[in-house]
Amino acid sequence: MKKIFFPLFVLCLVAALPVYGAANDAALALQSSPPVNLGVDDLDDDFEDDYGAESDAVIIADPLEPVNRAFFWFNDKLYFYLLKPIARGYRVVPVPIRQSVAKFFANIYTPVRFVNNTLQLKFKNAGTELLRFGINTTVGLLGFFDPAKSYWNLRRKEEDFGQTLGYYGVGQGLYLMLPFFGPSSLRDGAGLFVDGRFLDPAYLYIGDFWLRTGVRGVKVVNGLSLDKDTYESIKRDSLDPYAFIKNAYVQKRTGMLKQ
Repeated sequence: MKKIFFPLFVLCLVAALPVYGAANDAALALQSSPPVNLGVDDLDDDFEDDYGAESDAVIIADPLEPVNRAFFWFNDKLYFYLLKPIARGYRVVPVPIRQSVAKFFANIYTPVRFVNNTLQLKFKNAGTELLRFGINTTVGLLGFFDPAKSYWNLRRKEEDFGQTLGYYGVGQGLYLMLPFFGPSSLRDGAGLFVDGRFLDPAYLYIGDFWLRTGVRGVKVVNGLSLDKDTYESIKRDSLDPYAFIKNAYVQKRTGMLKQ
């Protein structure tokens, strides 16, 4: 029984990561300044763009809304009944340790950012990513610390393959709320597949499926444990959380392409 339960348990942890990501995306629309603070100094870079309530609305086709809403309901229940209780329990780990774990994961995912910056001909940003990786892996003790940012002000240059497709003119297409993978679009869904299949270090270097899934589960729980119940506030304050998250997601992705 334990051999069956543990893999399913870990798989659910990983599946809930996008709900955490969706909460972060949606939080961007709640305020323009200051940026959303998850309690992780190194993660502030993700939320430095302004997406206030007064911003122009960005429209995306949603012909699959009934299905998307069903998947939204599924992800919502997964978040509230499994992942968030575990993350709250995990908060017994001191905050500085959890922050260092988050920085470690950000460091090992450098290949995703480096490759996509290069594909977009952003060679300076790609160089920054390489320099950050070298500094943080050595001086920063495998990335558990971020001296590249603290001492040299070298910040992460977030890019993924969905953004790379957008850089070359590929439109978002229709909106998708993916089960387990949260808010997306046809373009970003394709980008998610490419990054996950060809650039994700966990996929490339960890052969055992359950070990790889367990590592991702740690990343999920650690990241969410640093969140300040953003998704709960969205649920409480929004008349239609599904529409709010959809608009915030599209708004954020559109803004990222303009950088």
